[in-house]
Amino acid sequence: MIRGMSVPVRTALVTGANRGLGLETARQLAAAGMHVIVTSREASAARDAALTLAKPAGPVTALPVPLDVGNPAQITAAAEHLRAAGTAIDVLVNNAGISMHGFDENVARGTLEVNFFGALRVTEALLPLIPAGGTIVMVSSGMGELSGLDDDALRARFTDPKLTRDGLVALAQEFVADVAARRHRERGWPSSAYSVSKIALNALVRVWAPELATRRIIINAVCPGWVRTDMGGRSASRSVEKGAASIVWAATRVGEPTGGFFRDGRRIDW
Repeated sequence: MIRGMSVPVRTALVTGANRGLGLETARQLAAAGMHVIVTSREASAARDAALTLAKPAGPVTALPVPLDVGNPAQITAAAEHLRAAGTAIDVLVNNAGISMHGFDENVARGTLEVNFFGALRVTEALLPLIPAGGTIVMVSSGMGELSGLDDDALRARFTDPKLTRDGLVALAQEFVADVAARRHRERGWPSSAYSVSKIALNALVRVWAPELATRRIIINAVCPGWVRTDMGGRSASRSVEKGAASIVWAATRVGEPTGGFFRDGRRIDW
C-alpha cells in the first residue's frame, strides 16, 4: 500500500439489528472499522440502535425505512432507497429471524416466510449493490443440521448437487403443504418449523455459493450457538458477545472460504 493512501471503509448491513445478536453484531463490526447500517421492522427502533452504538462503536447509521424481512414490499423499498443513495453493501448479514410458539400450518408458513424466504428476498434485492469482493452471511442454527430430517431421501433432496434456487423454494413450500395436510411426519419432516427454515437456509448457501463465486462474492452460514437473547432465553449457554463474534468472523472474510457452515470460525457438518 502506498504511504498516505487510506484503505476504503467497507459497509455492512445487518438485518434485525435493533437488539440481541443483530445489535451486538453491528457493534462488533463497527468496532472493527466498518460503516454499519442497522435495520429493523420499525425505523424508529433502527434509529435508537444506531444512536446507542454510534459513539462507543464507530460509524453506525440506521436505514431510515422499515425493513420487515417477511414483507416483500418493504424489502423492495429498502433496496430502492439504498440504490438511490448510491450505497454499496460490501457485507450483508441476514440476521433477522423468528421462533414462533406452537406448531401448525400458520407457524410453518410464518416461520419460513421470515427465516428462509426473508433472507432469500433480501439477498436477491441487494445483490445488485454488492460489489466484487463482497461477503454474505446467513445466520443459521445448529437446529438447521440435516440430522433433523428423519428421511434419507428427503436429506438427499436438500443435498442434491443439482438443486436449484427454485427447487429449494419448492421444497420449502412442500413442507408447509405437508404440515397443512397433517402428513409431515410420514414425509420425514420434523415438527419444528424453525429447524426446517434453517435447513433450507443452509441449503441456499450451498446452491448460491458457486453462482456467486463468478462475481467474487462469498457466502457462508454461521451457527452462533445457543445464545442468551430474547429468543434463546436466560438459560442459554453462550453470551451474546460470543455468539456475535462467530457471525463477525464470517462477515470479515474476503475472498474465502465460501459455501460452508461455521461456528467460532471452524467448519461444522451440515
